[in-house]
Amino acid sequence: MFWHPEIQIELIKLVNGDRLLRLTEPKAALTLERKIDPKQPVLRQKQNLMTVFEAALERSASLAS
Repeated sequence: MFWHPEIQIELIKLVNGDRLLRLTEPKAALTLERKIDPKQPVLRQKQNLMTVFEAALERSASLAS
């Protein structure tokens, strides 16, 4: 698994009660967010989103080279 120490993770609660999980990497200007399913553990959803986000970071790094 790819590890990037600059990834910022935010859990955002919306006015209607829904929650979003947002991952951001400022240097790559990449952000990915997903609505949290209240029926699923947040940790599992965070791990799944992190996997997708890290793959996107790897791809953007390979395209930049």
